Amino acid sequence: MQITRVSDAEKLQYRDLLLLADEQWSLIERYLSRGEMWVLADGGSVRAECVVTDEGDGVCEVKNLAVVPSSQRKGYGRAMIEHVKRTYSPRFSRLRICTGDSPLTVPFYQSCGLAIVSRDPGYFVRAYDHPIFEAGKQLTDLVELECAL
Repeated sequence: MQITRVSDAEKLQYRDLLLLADEQWSLIERYLSRGEMWVLADGGSVRAECVVTDEGDGVCEVKNLAVVPSSQRKGYGRAMIEHVKRTYSPRFSRLRICTGDSPLTVPFYQSCGLAIVSRDPGYFVRAYDHPIFEAGKQLTDLVELECAL
């Protein structure tokens, strides 16, 4: 397993993977250019990606984390979170992740050591131009999770 940083010129080649985590390209465009992108490869194939931004005040944020569907539930997402913690802890004091109120995603981030710090009711209904579903549930609230680095 190898995690490498993606150059700005190469980020768009991962468009399909980015869209797995955030279904609206116009929202991805808001953070992609200012974020650092990482990809995880294993067995010669890309298995996961994440985009991390500097949010100021010692906070870095994972804006996008996606694992190729056939590679999910094999530890790649957790490996990316651990990489972010190791890589960004010298420069930041807190890690933030905002996600939908999914019965799959929220427990995953909690198992990685993040705790819910706030909710934004109705965010997904307001921010997206179409309904977003995960695990058969329409996402409505944005859930903000954090941990100390």
